[in-house]
Amino acid sequence: MNFRLISKKNPDVINILSFVIFFILSCDSTESIQPLEQNKVDPFIQNKKIAKTINLGNALDAPNEGEWGVTLEAEYFQIIKSAGFSGIRLPIRWSNHTQANAPFTIDENFFKRVDWAVQNALDNNLAIVINIHHFEEIFSDPLAFKQKLLSLWEQIARHFKDYPDDIIFEMLNEPHQKLTSEIWNEFIAEGISLIRKIDDKRTLMIGPANWNSINSLSTLEIPNVENLIITVHYYSPFEFTHQGASWVENSDRWMGTTWDATNTQKELIDKDIAMVKEWGIRNNRPIFIGEFGAYSKADFNSRFRWTEYMVQVMQKNEISWSYWEFCSGFGAWDQQTKKWNELLYALIQPN
Repeated sequence: MNFRLISKKNPDVINILSFVIFFILSCDSTESIQPLEQNKVDPFIQNKKIAKTINLGNALDAPNEGEWGVTLEAEYFQIIKSAGFSGIRLPIRWSNHTQANAPFTIDENFFKRVDWAVQNALDNNLAIVINIHHFEEIFSDPLAFKQKLLSLWEQIARHFKDYPDDIIFEMLNEPHQKLTSEIWNEFIAEGISLIRKIDDKRTLMIGPANWNSINSLSTLEIPNVENLIITVHYYSPFEFTHQGASWVENSDRWMGTTWDATNTQKELIDKDIAMVKEWGIRNNRPIFIGEFGAYSKADFNSRFRWTEYMVQVMQKNEISWSYWEFCSGFGAWDQQTKKWNELLYALIQPN
């Protein structure tokens, strides 16, 4: 700076500088400098937390815990973390543990059991997806049970409002039957609006109708909200993954179906997962394949090959996933021997 210019002989310069200083000091800093939004949760970062996840199925999603052969143990969370998983998906049959009429209050002891599971996950540095699972009534009569669905989410949202963001809410598992895409899209919009009024930072997860099918992604209407993950399920080829499944009519006729990792078989998976990835990119939404697996009635080597290839393709396409499931009919953990079977090595692969 040339100090000779700032003198009594240059009053105009002094006046200009005085005005500039006054203007700067008088500006409202909150208006002139917009700070970055604080505490904003990025769903893509959230989705990475559940990049390698396993379902604790057939426990809290049974009519009553234990009736389907699985009772959760504290050690399960430690075992899952030590094996290299980053999170768990916890299917929960809330609808079986409420008052019969409005406001459909959730049973206190059942809520405590869910709390116990959530805290065990957090204590072991596992992210956790909690959902509404096996709400069978809403699939046969959606409008009659809509208010119960919304009441469940209001209670769940209030209960977990101050919990860490490592808890993710999945609104409903596998909408299907009379819960059509059109009706489900309406329920999604109302449900998200309700939850956001209670907890505006919680990561939410929704999937399409028709059992969360990838082929129904095009029917999913996504609300204009942030912090949202999209989930789909993948069990293709179904004749292989569900051969001999007691809950699938005439599935015994598929017994003996193998998956041999032929080029044709791989290409079918490649095409499906590429479509899912492309949809996610086009809609700027992270994707989570919340269920995939092959039932234990298939030969083990085929199950291993299919699972291994699925994980490779999902990781290549940067899609997070959750294997179905921990220790039951699709299980990678054996409750009797208390050891992982070789499916663990198909699931947890070097990047």
